[in-house]
Formats: sequence, structure tokens, C-alpha cells
Amino acid sequence: MNLANSRLLPRVTAPIEKRLRDWVAGVFPRDEKLAIEYDQPLGDPGLFGPASITWRIHGDFPGMMAGGIGALMLQTLHPAALAGVWDHSNFRTDLIGRLRRTTAFVAGTSYAPTAEAERLIARVRRIHERVRGVTDDGEPYEANDPALLTWVHVTEVSSFLRGYLLYADPALPMALQDRYYAENARVAEALGARAVPRSVAAVEAYFASVQGDLRFSARSREVLRVLDGIQLPIPVSGVSKHLFLGAGAALLPDWATARIERTRLQRLRDEAAARSLNALGPLLRAALSEGIAARACRRVGIAPGALRRAVPA
Repeated sequence: MNLANSRLLPRVTAPIEKRLRDWVAGVFPRDEKLAIEYDQPLGDPGLFGPASITWRIHGDFPGMMAGGIGALMLQTLHPAALAGVWDHSNFRTDLIGRLRRTTAFVAGTSYAPTAEAERLIARVRRIHERVRGVTDDGEPYEANDPALLTWVHVTEVSSFLRGYLLYADPALPMALQDRYYAENARVAEALGARAVPRSVAAVEAYFASVQGDLRFSARSREVLRVLDGIQLPIPVSGVSKHLFLGAGAALLPDWATARIERTRLQRLRDEAAARSLNALGPLLRAALSEGIAARACRRVGIAPGALRRAVPA
């Protein structure tokens, strides 16, 4: 790129970046009820800190957004997790609200100071105490069940990692992938999960071990139908309103894609969405470079761009 073009590019992309920032702020508005403090106290690393791989992975918006949707799709396969959504949420009108709440919790436990992160965990535990009922098979469930908490945790972190690998850094070393699972196990255990897998191999073994507990039911189909109807109109010309849905579905393990009966046409659309998100990724990252992760970096006295260098392979 010559000097003239390098000067012109920021002027061309700046209006698009502003539209993207405004769009993200609209889709994920600040939750005043949580009132999370990310800027103080200075020097507090939170639960993970800048030397963690968690700060790197959770700061990548394309991978996390797609990963969150992929996790929602995976969770429809567990009757108890699905019953919690069915019985205790208005998912038909606010399924994206569940994604917002997951996003707020993950951001807070990842980047907030220690006391704030612990406050969020305690809050979720209190909410879980009220979430209980009976599945459509007549089996009792409760959100604080350690096995159910492990399922929800593993579907989320595995989807976030797959999102980072597909949309940000496919060459992330296996040692760092293992470290990511080990780091995030502490949040799951603080919520009450038990026997939390802490490596790529352990996550694969976990998914193999729970196959007999999973099923694709009429309720699963209904939640996925509602999810398919959600449109997130990204303010960039030519970008599909279903970009993140397809990009999230592209993250599903092969066994899950088969379980939810994703058609050949849907899989082709998912692959196209994944390619589109990869192309759009640099623009999204530039637009959102001053987000929560950047605030946390300043709190501990490092430049946001130093995160990649802060994590040894």
C-alpha cells in the first residue's frame, strides 16, 4: 500500500466503523442493573489478568458473537438446559436477551476487577436458585445442578474457543487452547459446576460421555426456529442479516450439526456466513478496539495491543 492510500483508508473506513460501534451498542446496551466498574481499582487484574489467554480470546468480538450463538444452538440438545429456557424465559420474544446476559456475564468475569467479578458470580448463583422445574420427559431439574452447570459451561467455552480459532487465529497453539479451558474452569466451579474439563482432550471426552443424555426434540426445533428468525442487520452494505447465525452454526461440532438436522443447504449457507465474517472481522475489530478489554488493559497499565505479546506460547 502506498502512502496516499494508507492516508485515505482511515477516512474511508471511519464512517463504517462508527456505524458498527453504534450497532453493537444498540444490540448490546449497557445493563444499568449490573453497573460493572471496569476502570477501578488501578492494578487489579481481576480473575484472569493480561497474562491470561482468556483476555485475548474473550476480547475478539467476531469469535465471541458467533460462539455465543453456537453455544445457544448446542444447549438446545440438553433436555434440562432447554427446559430452563422454556420455563423461565420469554425466549419467543427475547432470545437475544439470553445472548446479552451471557455476554455481560462473560465480559464481567473476564475483565472486571476481582470484587466485581465475584459479585457477578454470586448474583448468578442467586438467580439459579429460583430456576427449577420438570423437563418435558417428567424429569426434575434445577439450574444449580453441578452436572447441568458443567454442560452449560462447556458448550459456551468450547464455542468461544472454536470461534476464536475459526475467525481470529487458527494457529493458536494447543498448549494455549488447553490453558484457556483450565483458566475458565475456575468460573464454572465458582458457580457450582463439578468435574469441569480442563483441556481440549478432556472437552472432547466430556462431549462423548454426554451423548446419551442429549436429544433433538420438538422443543429444540421451536427454539432454533425462533433463533433463525432473529435478524441482526449489520450496517454494512451487502452483509446478510443472518451473518452471525450462520457463522455460529458453522462452529458446531459435526456430531451436533447432525443431531440438529442441519440441511445441506443450511450448511452451505453457514460456510458462506463463516467466510463473510472472516472478511468482515478486521473491520469489526478496528471499530471495537476501545471496548471493555481496552479499559481493563488500561486499569492494569498496559496497552491493549500488548495482549497478544503478554501470553507466552
